[in-house]
Amino acid sequence: MSPDNGLFGPGSVSWRVHSDPVMWVAAFYALAIQSLHPHTLWGTYQHSTLFVRKHALARLFRTADYVSTRTFGSTAEVERAGRRVRAIHDRLRGRDLDTGEEYRLDEPVNLMWVHCGEVLAYLRVAQRAGVPLTAADTDAYVDEQRRAAAVVGLDPATVPGSVAELEAYFERMRPQLRLTKEAVAGIRMWLVVPAPPRLAALLLVYPVLAGLAFALLPPWARRLYRLPATLPGLDAAATLALRAVRRVMLVLPARYRGTTLQIRHIRTARALEHRPNFPTVLGGCAPKSRASAQNGGEVGSTAR
Repeated sequence: MSPDNGLFGPGSVSWRVHSDPVMWVAAFYALAIQSLHPHTLWGTYQHSTLFVRKHALARLFRTADYVSTRTFGSTAEVERAGRRVRAIHDRLRGRDLDTGEEYRLDEPVNLMWVHCGEVLAYLRVAQRAGVPLTAADTDAYVDEQRRAAAVVGLDPATVPGSVAELEAYFERMRPQLRLTKEAVAGIRMWLVVPAPPRLAALLLVYPVLAGLAFALLPPWARRLYRLPATLPGLDAAATLALRAVRRVMLVLPARYRGTTLQIRHIRTARALEHRPNFPTVLGGCAPKSRASAQNGGEVGSTAR
């Protein structure tokens, strides 16, 4: 009987990308992108603990565990996580703060925005951080992630399957995007989110990771946040800073690189690919791939 490696498995680009600790920067990048779609943001703001200051950190860790399970978990674990997220989304309704209209949180347009924002974040942060990816790898990653889209209820045939399709999707969506006051309040809250004593160091790290994520955003997104869309040297400086952060993260003890579940998933995946559990040099996450998912909910989704 062949082993059950879930949605992806050894050799996938998803495993390679998601096993890298620099993906914590991608989490903030994804949140920033996803917050620019009013219905997605309002649904999250009205129902998720992601924007409740005292619960935000725990919610982020549950999201990380969900993504870890979805990427590295067995088929049964992924299906169980997906059922939970779909059930939560199915019963929730958002309210349009402009019109007062009610809408379903699991409308395909909202699920698609969350999915594509997440994929863009993981891919762009991985590329600029120096995770080894060829042009073919980047297309393969976007295509693989259509399986993750199916977990939340999207039809994979409707989801971007290449970098070109992903970029075309964002081009089409840009007229619908804007910065709401709720998005501003949520992002500001994340800069001062409280942490338990054992994680007090995160209070110093969060503003750095969040600031770096904003510097890495595409120009159109920075413009919506009323930040300089282009600034001489900004992109180069952000890339250098990101690679420096990755170098530090790669030499940190494993317990500081992710949740307990993430660490376990990555160790198992690396053993299957016959790679070191945690690389200690830049580029050490080389030839293969890995990813993750669990019962927590997606960054920017309302699963709690």
